[in-house]
Amino acid sequence: MARNSAGPKSFSRALLRAGLTVAVAGAALGVGGAAAASAAPEPAAPQAADDVTAAGAGLLQAVQGGLGPAKDLKLNPLAGTGVDPLDNAVGASVADFKPITTAAATGPLAGGASLDELPLVGPATGLLPG
Repeated sequence: MARNSAGPKSFSRALLRAGLTVAVAGAALGVGGAAAASAAPEPAAPQAADDVTAAGAGLLQAVQGGLGPAKDLKLNPLAGTGVDPLDNAVGASVADFKPITTAAATGPLAGGASLDELPLVGPATGLLPG
């Protein structure tokens, strides 16, 4: 039985060669960019108070940009599907007392609630920026 000359081994070699070519080209561009960056004159050093103010403003902007959308994300990606493990409740009742179930704990997550919609944690997320 004859072997095919363009088997998986030759494809693997071609892929390796292409990867090495891209890596060498990237390294060459990086060296050229570093030389151009080192030739630029250095700006005068800003005041230390300006640095702290700018860093604080940048940090606040980053926290607002990161936490704002995170507070609105659905915590349970399986909510509303037929395979959601939190979409069940176990209950027990003793004599004439009111039955106790786990629905109060798993209900908001099974319904697709986000972080700011949870019963105990939701009001606390109002303290976070964003």
